[in-house]
Amino acid sequence: MTKNHVPGNGASGIWAPLTNLTLASNALERAMERSPNLPGIVTFNGPSGLGKTMSAAYCANKWNAVYVECRSFYSAKSLMSSILKEAGLVAERTLNDMLEQIVAELQRSRRPLIIDEVDHIVESKALQLIRDIHDAAGCAIMLIGEEHLMRKLQRVERFHNRVLVAQPASLASERDTRSLVAFYCRDVEILDDALKLIHLRSRAVVRRICVNVDGVRSHALARGLKKVAAADLADFAFYTGDSPMRSPM
Repeated sequence: MTKNHVPGNGASGIWAPLTNLTLASNALERAMERSPNLPGIVTFNGPSGLGKTMSAAYCANKWNAVYVECRSFYSAKSLMSSILKEAGLVAERTLNDMLEQIVAELQRSRRPLIIDEVDHIVESKALQLIRDIHDAAGCAIMLIGEEHLMRKLQRVERFHNRVLVAQPASLASERDTRSLVAFYCRDVEILDDALKLIHLRSRAVVRRICVNVDGVRSHALARGLKKVAAADLADFAFYTGDSPMRSPM
């Protein structure tokens, strides 16, 4: 998934103003504007569904960052190749040559580097290459991962002490839910009590809120409703993340 094809970046390029977008952007900006003697690695981590990838994509678009998303099979060479591809360069054959290419490009462009799904590589040689890029290029680097990312990084002291900001992702606020309703449900008005119910039943998880907002929209349109109150959702099956119960025989 490239930074231009991430949920939240609509065809018009407008973003829903969510808390986590601001948290991630502020953390990366701090690394970009840090004093020369400070480390420049930022982490942004939390449980799945909080909109971390959406936030990373927002930062990538805002700061023209080199953005890569790790896969479960990534090796050190896979990571280096992906970074070079996103930077618009053809990769050399050896890891050393690739590293030199990346360092030279990031020094020249002063673009930050964002690496998403970093949990896939945090226990591999690729992590040390990220440290090498940081030390040689001096660029700001943001690592996006799950809730235990910092605990994993603490096991590698030489890497962990290069972290400037460890920013946890936040659960969605009711204001975030309102923003997502405005973004994904423009043809149906969701009233305040229904909005609060969506937020509650989604457990403040961004992905579930998006799913439930879309579901409520379909529910309303199927019933010819232009406005939806909590009472209209008595028979609506909210997506909560729980396993569905079997119906009695």
